[in-house]
Amino acid sequence: MAVPGLFHRFRTRTAAAVAAALALVAVAASPSAAATGQPSGPYTGMGTCPTSSTQMQDPNQAVVGCVVATIGGGGFSVGSTQVNFSSPMTVTFGVTWAKGGPTVTFPDKTVAQLFSTVSPTDGDELQASPLDVPIPGLSNFWPGVTSAIVQIELAGPITNFAPLSAGENYPLFQLPIKLHLMNLFLGSDCYVGSDSAPILLSPTAGTTSPPPPNQPVKGSTGTISIGRDPNGFKPTIVGFNGATLNDNALPVPSANGCGLFDTADWIVNLLFGLPSAAGHNAITLSSVTTALAVDNSDSDLINAINATRK
Repeated sequence: MAVPGLFHRFRTRTAAAVAAALALVAVAASPSAAATGQPSGPYTGMGTCPTSSTQMQDPNQAVVGCVVATIGGGGFSVGSTQVNFSSPMTVTFGVTWAKGGPTVTFPDKTVAQLFSTVSPTDGDELQASPLDVPIPGLSNFWPGVTSAIVQIELAGPITNFAPLSAGENYPLFQLPIKLHLMNLFLGSDCYVGSDSAPILLSPTAGTTSPPPPNQPVKGSTGTISIGRDPNGFKPTIVGFNGATLNDNALPVPSANGCGLFDTADWIVNLLFGLPSAAGHNAITLSSVTTALAVDNSDSDLINAINATRK
């Protein structure tokens, strides 16, 4: 099956651009020789894409791909506590979609695929630097004592990845996270959220629909680009540059594991106002740059990536 046929039902604002670009893609070149080093060019950052996984090599997959996204800024608020991201975060994973797989239909009747995700080869789907979060009511002069060092960690895989929901009031993906709070008095296992009860992020580049008192906010798709493989292979590279994603409808659960035998859970809950109901919290992911390389052949995708390795 040719790649253009896989996208003919995508939403109208981007489907025409995708189809036009795909029509220009050349027939796959001969398999490339084994290569070492990191991928470059349009595949920069895709060195851990799980192209050798059983999921991506499954012949029933109609589309396979690799994703790398960099989140340059933004932050989150829980009640009255506001934390800004102090350094970029990176998200990497593989994607698959089998013919007849799940889709979402938008109000204008256009349809977009919901991709499944595959963890990268190093298992490090989310890379984020620790954040220094002041404790409400304290002057923060001693990080880790008068503040909590917070590490954002995955609480499960990314799901419902819908890259062509851009511009719709629909989440681009769902991402379960937990916040690991590290403080001298809280011990090493203090979390807000858990694998079984995560903070579920559903950010959109469209307009949010939060419960009050939060108000709707509008995101941005940034600049969308469609590129060809530089060496004549079949992948199409879709880029989203400078996007802004928001979610201000998420609840935040109580703390757990804080202090000896959870004896400090109530302190964390009291200081940060946890649990915090939906409508009182928000997350913004700004300056988001995403590269999505898609192909209808896993072997062709592998060869395309290898051809750019230095």
